[in-house]
Amino acid sequence: MQPLPHHYTVSAEAVPSGAVTLGSSGIEPLRSDGPAEFDGPGDLWSPETLLTAALVDCFVLSFRAVARASRFEWNRLDCRAEGTLERIERVTSFTAFTVKARLEVPSGSDIERARKLLAKAEEVCLISNSLKGSHRLEAEVVLV
Repeated sequence: MQPLPHHYTVSAEAVPSGAVTLGSSGIEPLRSDGPAEFDGPGDLWSPETLLTAALVDCFVLSFRAVARASRFEWNRLDCRAEGTLERIERVTSFTAFTVKARLEVPSGSDIERARKLLAKAEEVCLISNSLKGSHRLEAEVVLV
């Protein structure tokens, strides 16, 4: 890892209506628009889905790093993240996030160790640590 601080720059290009084009150096552009819940078309990534995606992506990448450092063998990790957006005292913000993880491990693996590594990944996830809403991990470990 490079020394901190790290800086990430993203650009946004927009016209009065339609999709916003997001870009960052060396990365394929991404189109975004409002979600259906905010009367947008709901057929593109939105700020709300991108934030929730960042959380689940960071969790998976954190688990990879934790498992690798712990020399823990695993086969597959499937995750879903849900973010809850609410209005409290006239302020709309995410109040809670849940990551549901299903980890497949080889037969004979230590299931309790797998659960601890999943919990460690949630603990070290920098996106999770950057969000003010509550966080919950629901983990399932399956021998295959």
